[in-house]
Amino acid sequence: MGRARGANAKLAGAFETNYGTPPANGFRGFPFASSNLGAEQPLQESDLLGNGREAYDPTPDVVTNDGDVVVPVDVRYFGYWLKLLLGAPATTGGSGDPYAHVFTSGAVDLPSMSIETQFPDRPSYAMSYGLKANQLRIQMQRRGLLSATISLVGKGESEPAGASDAGALAAVLEMSRFPQARGKIEREGVKLGSIVSADFGFTNNLDKIETIQEDGEIEDADGGTATASGSLVARYDNDILRLDASNGLPVELSWGWTFGADFSLVLTCPRVFLPRVKHPITGPGGVQATYNWQSSGQDGPCLTATLTNDVATY
Repeated sequence: MGRARGANAKLAGAFETNYGTPPANGFRGFPFASSNLGAEQPLQESDLLGNGREAYDPTPDVVTNDGDVVVPVDVRYFGYWLKLLLGAPATTGGSGDPYAHVFTSGAVDLPSMSIETQFPDRPSYAMSYGLKANQLRIQMQRRGLLSATISLVGKGESEPAGASDAGALAAVLEMSRFPQARGKIEREGVKLGSIVSADFGFTNNLDKIETIQEDGEIEDADGGTATASGSLVARYDNDILRLDASNGLPVELSWGWTFGADFSLVLTCPRVFLPRVKHPITGPGGVQATYNWQSSGQDGPCLTATLTNDVATY
C-alpha cells in the first residue's frame, strides 16, 4: 500500500434517485481544485463521577458530512454543479446549434448526489451520500483562475473500501475553463465599467432535518429561502451605482463569461438592491467603494443561470 496523494485523488459523482442511496451506476469523474468531503463524528466527553480523578469513556456524537468542493467554472462540467444547486434546467437548442441550459432558483425539491472520494494510491474509496448543494461562491477579478466553491450538506459516508463502488465512469468531457479575463458585469443589459473585483454568492439556506435516528445521521435537508448576495468594488468615476443605491429601486445585474464564439455562462439577478456607501479617501490613488448588494426573488427567481455549450442534457 502507498501513501495517498492529492495528485492522484479523484472525485466521482452521480445524482441519486432516492435521497441518501448511492446509485448503482451513472457516475462521472469531476475535475476539482480541492475537497474536504467526508463524515465526522466527534466524541462527547463523559460527565460522570465515581472513578476518582480518572474519566470514564467518551460517547460518540452525531454524524455530520458537510464540506466544500472547489471546482473550475468551465464550459461543460459546471452544468452538473448548477443542477445540484438549482435543479434540472430547461434546455433548448440542438440541430447544429449550441444548447442553452437555463437553471432557476426556487425549486421545491432539490436533487441530491453521491460522491466517491478515491485514493487509488492506498487504495481507499469512500462514498459520501445524500449530498445537497447549500451555497455557491464565485470571486470575479481581472486575472487568475475562475473557480467556484460549492458548500455541500450530506447525510453520511460509507466506510472506506479497497475497491470503488462507482463502477465504470461516464465518458470524459473536454475540459474548457472560462477565463477570468473574458468576464463582464452588466447592469440592465449594459456593460458596467470601472469594477475592480466582485464576489457572487447564492444560498439555498438548507434546513437539516435532525431527527432521532439509529445511524446518527440527518434524515434529509430541505431548501429554505433562496437568496443571492455579494459585493462590487467599483472605482468612483461615475454616479450610476451611487444613484441606484440612493433611489432604493432594484436593478438587474448579471455576471458573465465567454469561451470562444459559442460557449458562455451568465448569472442574472433581476432584482438587486444596493446600499448607500462611503467613498473613503485613503491616499493619492483612485477612490473606490464597496457595494454589498442583496437580491430579491419577489417577482420571480432571484437567480437565473444560463449555460450555453455543446452538452445535450444534464
